[in-house]
Amino acid sequence: MKYKRILLKISGEALLGTQQFGIDQEPVKMIAGEIKKAREMGAQIAVVVGGGNIFRGMKNSAKLGMDQASGDYVGMLATVMNAIALQSALNQMDVPCRVQSAIAMNQIAEPYIRHRAIRHLEKGRVVIFAAGTGNPFFTTDTAAALRASEIDAEVMLMAKNGVDGVYTDDPNINPKAEKLLNITYNDIIKNGLKVMDTAACALCKQNNIPIVVFDFEAEDGIINILNGENIGTRIE
Repeated sequence: MKYKRILLKISGEALLGTQQFGIDQEPVKMIAGEIKKAREMGAQIAVVVGGGNIFRGMKNSAKLGMDQASGDYVGMLATVMNAIALQSALNQMDVPCRVQSAIAMNQIAEPYIRHRAIRHLEKGRVVIFAAGTGNPFFTTDTAAALRASEIDAEVMLMAKNGVDGVYTDDPNINPKAEKLLNITYNDIIKNGLKVMDTAACALCKQNNIPIVVFDFEAEDGIINILNGENIGTRIE
């Protein structure tokens, strides 16, 4: 394998399926199945799931008359729901899994403890990091970059819905948009490419963690990346 320890970032929208909001079991099972195959190869896998399928920070909080901090906390709770749904799917496939939350909720998740998370990974357990960073004003992209740095992940995989990498423009709107196979962290920041927020990108740059953006709907995407195949877009 090209990478031994990976952090997989999944957007909350990936769990929507055909629904307008909430959690659809079909994409959850598909994601769990892909994680299982990668684990069986011997990879150590940590996961961060967004919460946009249930609650999207600033947009939803403005509608409800909330301040941004309150809206962000609600969004963190949404990521915990997604993490538990994914954990359940993994357990049904006999994949040992632990959820660690940045916000204390001992009845349903372990507290986030760096050394414990690393120990779980070393024992072959999948670890799902929930509740973002535990602080408002930070996205789950930043949480993913932070956790990847803390656990010494060798790469961060960003799973996108229906987009197989980074393009010069939105390929769903502009058919002339060109796919970029290799770009730098500075390209993301300088050109404002909507792949991740700049704080997450800067954190990966600082800690020399390459990022691979790929289409999660493509079968065996994670396995292909682990085998060193050039799929998606590589950022480093």
